[in-house]
Amino acid sequence: MLVFITYILSAWSSFLDKADIFFIPCPFKYIFNIDCPGCGFQRSLLFLLKGDWEKGFDMYPPTVPLLITFIVGLSANYWFGKRSDKLVKTLYLITGSIVLISYVYKMWVPHNH
Repeated sequence: MLVFITYILSAWSSFLDKADIFFIPCPFKYIFNIDCPGCGFQRSLLFLLKGDWEKGFDMYPPTVPLLITFIVGLSANYWFGKRSDKLVKTLYLITGSIVLISYVYKMWVPHNH
C-alpha cells in the first residue's frame, strides 16, 4: 500500500511540474496588453496544488475565495435548491468584491509578477 501511495504522489508531482504547458492564454491580455481581473488564477491554483500557499496567495489572492464559492455554491444548489439562493448570491457578492479590490490593487501598486 505504501508503494502505491508513493507512486501516486510521484505521478502527481510529475504532472504538476509540467502542468503549466496546459495554461489557457488570456485573450484580454493579448488584445489590450493589460491583465484582466482573472489573470494569475491558473498559476495561483497550480501553486496551491503544489502546496506553496504563500506564492499562490501572492500570485492571485481571490483564488481561495473563488474555490470556496464554487464548491459551496454547487453543493448548496444541489442539496437545497432554491432555498440556497440568498447564500449563493451573498457568496458571489463577497467573492466579486474580493476580485475587484484585488484587481484595482494590482493595477495601481507595482508588482513583480
